[in-house]
Amino acid sequence: MSDASYPITGKDDEASFGDYFALLKPRVMSLVVFTAFVGLLAAPASVNPFVGFCAILFIAVGGGASGALNMWWDADIDRVMKRTVKRPIPAGKVTGDEALAIGLTLSVFSVVMLWLATNALAAAMLAFTIFFYVVIYTMWLKRSTPQNIVIGGAAGAFPPVIGWVAATGSMSIEPWLMFALTFMWTPPHFWALALFMRNDYDDAGVPMLTVTHGRRATRVHILVYTILLAVLAIGTGFTGLGGPVYLATAVVLNAIFLAGAWRIWRRDETMAEADNFAVERRFFRVSLLYLFAHFMAILVQAALGLYGLGGWS
Repeated sequence: MSDASYPITGKDDEASFGDYFALLKPRVMSLVVFTAFVGLLAAPASVNPFVGFCAILFIAVGGGASGALNMWWDADIDRVMKRTVKRPIPAGKVTGDEALAIGLTLSVFSVVMLWLATNALAAAMLAFTIFFYVVIYTMWLKRSTPQNIVIGGAAGAFPPVIGWVAATGSMSIEPWLMFALTFMWTPPHFWALALFMRNDYDDAGVPMLTVTHGRRATRVHILVYTILLAVLAIGTGFTGLGGPVYLATAVVLNAIFLAGAWRIWRRDETMAEADNFAVERRFFRVSLLYLFAHFMAILVQAALGLYGLGGWS
């Protein structure tokens, strides 16, 4: 269901630059920028600094375009959910038509400019990522299946691959390991949020796992995915992306993450409601640090590799 279900005849007041920028989901965009940046710098290729800057800029613009199109389509449920009711469209700052126009324009601009700045393969991957996030996830999966965030997580996992391809013009196993790391991280990250925001998804009719299968099943899923994620993250330490710095980081972080998932699994709803989901909220905050630290470790390992240090030999 698109924004057309809730027609907007006008804005409550004049939109500021900040309102239009908020359409681009800057917090999500920051993750896109960082992981794409790591993919670009970890690639075994020398990239002109200006070309590299342009590549990251256009990938970021593509991510922002996806955010604007997501807000356009989801304006009806954003009006219902407490977490999203202050977004520019439901707040009456920006119309749905404006968000659609901005999203489409920036999508085309980002893909064309990335093609001109780097190569056709990187541009094609950016175009596919925008399509996947907007059409496959936002328009289809999000409202039709509790596996929405599992399959849809692929959209947020593509940026390091795009960065790598922008630098090299080719594929290899390493960027797909970064893809897998983000892909496997996404479900426990969002399901932790869903545990303490379930009423939002109930009210909006979004079939999040907490709504369709309940919080008990969600706690089990978080633990299972966190175990699989830990195996993947630590195993990556023994590949071309890894090395002592990355492996040490992965071991420590995954021990912390597994302990958090275990605590979530052991709790029931009476315990969770008694402390206002304190453990679940803490796990969610730690999950933000988790992904950032893993990618930072990959970046440090790549920098050490330039001087013949840090890798496995």
